[in-house]
Amino acid sequence: MGQPTGFLEFPRLVPLDRQPRERVADFREFHSHLPEASMREQGARCMDCGVPFCHTGKIIDGLASGCPLHNLIPEWNDLVYKGRWREAIDRLHRTNNFPEVTGRVCPAPCEGSCVLGINAPPVTIKVIECAIIDLAFHEGWVTANPPSFRTGKKVAVVGSGPAGMACAAELNRAGHTVTVFERADRIGGLMMYGIPAMKLDKSIVERRVKLLVEEGVKFVTRTEVGKNYPTEKLRKEFDAIALCGGATVPRDLPVEGRTLGGVHFAMEFLTANTKRLLDGEKAGDGFISAKGKHVVVIGGGDTGTDCVGTSLRHGCKSLVQLELLPRPPEARAADNPWPQWPKIFRVDYGQEEAAELFGKDPRQFHAQTRRMLDDGKGHVKGIEIVEIRFAPQPSGPPKIEEVPGTVRTLPADLVLLAMGFVGPEKPGLLAELGVKLDGRGNVATDAHKQTSVPGVFAAGDMARGQSLVVWAIAEGRDAAIGIDRFLMGESVLE
Repeated sequence: MGQPTGFLEFPRLVPLDRQPRERVADFREFHSHLPEASMREQGARCMDCGVPFCHTGKIIDGLASGCPLHNLIPEWNDLVYKGRWREAIDRLHRTNNFPEVTGRVCPAPCEGSCVLGINAPPVTIKVIECAIIDLAFHEGWVTANPPSFRTGKKVAVVGSGPAGMACAAELNRAGHTVTVFERADRIGGLMMYGIPAMKLDKSIVERRVKLLVEEGVKFVTRTEVGKNYPTEKLRKEFDAIALCGGATVPRDLPVEGRTLGGVHFAMEFLTANTKRLLDGEKAGDGFISAKGKHVVVIGGGDTGTDCVGTSLRHGCKSLVQLELLPRPPEARAADNPWPQWPKIFRVDYGQEEAAELFGKDPRQFHAQTRRMLDDGKGHVKGIEIVEIRFAPQPSGPPKIEEVPGTVRTLPADLVLLAMGFVGPEKPGLLAELGVKLDGRGNVATDAHKQTSVPGVFAAGDMARGQSLVVWAIAEGRDAAIGIDRFLMGESVLE
């Protein structure tokens, strides 16, 4: 490294976000960048450790450790420190197709596995990554690079989320003719409609799609294979198929009052909001407004936080976020050692904003929903919850028990279910292809991402289950290698 003692000399710095009261007034991104001099100091903090765990990308006892894309993090940290930004973007693009996305929305498992993070604040890897790609676009260094030849092989990619787009980009780079099918009206999947604009501006997704089109990738929207595009036609017209449709079946909450008006899945709420931002009144009548309402968000993950942030921007009257699990500890627990992802208490943007507007963190931990209350007209008016505890059992998982005397009612005009996803949609395409599923209901694949049907591959959440954007990109890239090897006998992408 250019400055081996940098981690001793420079403190960790992150850019200042726009103030909560300012940013909740719009859906613009609220992050910024540090000055170049500060960014170079942050790059100098990378300590040239003997074994850089930041890019290992392993699962250790069920938790992620390091970046699954195996990003060359120490290399581009050093290049940033030396001011060699043009070379840094080349290193970054070698492993990551969309660093402008991961640099904004990834929770940064790389930082959780940073060696410096054992006894000091870790290197600002995510901040540096975002700065590299944003500067590269600003300087015009990111341009279309079509392949110099075509193999004559045609590949269909079903789904245009991060796994599908990464798979398509890599297959196109290998010279195959790639067509991506997307059932929505815009390309991007989760990146377009699942992540709110204040975290990921949609022009950033569209900019990358435009580059892929210029490189030769064909995108077909409003087309759902297995419905308005026959599965058999897909099999006949393409030499290989990549299934990248995601895990889109949301986890439901089977309690009394679930079917009342005003109770929605999180993605219904978030998707309709983004469509309204992009299309205005043309978006139709699917928009769900939180303005002036008592909002209860059930689920404490990223999607729940996005529902919190979106509701605040609508102008909700009150907001509570319910989490079944206990409040995480402030520091790593004994059973969560480095280099695992640290399961610690965090305050994300939505909770910070809610605390500023309403005076406290909106989260209530150890809270279970018992039923939803009817206003007498078929619409939700409240939600009955109870505090729970996890009682250890001689064998198996702990048993959930209600704590006596803790039943209470919260006002609720709008209830948003953000409890994750249980897998891909089974009817239609998957059933017609006849691919085998694993024990969790995801598409089963071998080491090369091929399904039980020869020539049909799967990647991302459809095969892995609900996960992170960075894992989806990694899976898409791996599937592209498997497809290239299947078509050509060997792969130029390895």
